[in-house]
Amino acid sequence: MSMKQETDGHAADNLALTSVLVGSLPRTLMTQEAPTRYTVEAVFSRRPGGDEVRGVLGPETREVLVSSGYPNVALVVSDRRLEIHNTNLEELREGLARVLAMRLAEISELTRSAKEASASSARSLAARELERVAAVTELAEMVSFAVPPTPDDGADQRARTYRSQIEAWSGTTSAPQ
Repeated sequence: MSMKQETDGHAADNLALTSVLVGSLPRTLMTQEAPTRYTVEAVFSRRPGGDEVRGVLGPETREVLVSSGYPNVALVVSDRRLEIHNTNLEELREGLARVLAMRLAEISELTRSAKEASASSARSLAARELERVAAVTELAEMVSFAVPPTPDDGADQRARTYRSQIEAWSGTTSAPQ
């Protein structure tokens, strides 16, 4: 049994946002010329994978933003940064950052579950293949080129049984002989 170490409320391997890239903020913030809405760049905890990028940019994330009261916010993934367009630091502080954090945790979990399901399927397929190879090997070892001592010692029946198993594994069937 393995345990994932958690940091700041998320599993250590989850995709998360760690900080705002301050150098990317408008230079006029907190002045009379400051824009009300602008792009805020946030740094990912690690480089997002392809499935994670699709999750961030997908319709489910758009739906989460709209239903959470942020219909005008747009997201762009740029390497290890998330560009959060049409927002501001106050909006992020007051709740948008939490919405994004929760969505990233959900995307991480969905991605992890899909990978685990795929790995489980591959393991199952490999196990079936090992069984098939073992059965084929056993059947091949039963082949005898010697003259049989009796007219029927059950080898024909065993061969038919193994042939049926092999056909079942390969998805083919043949008419009984």
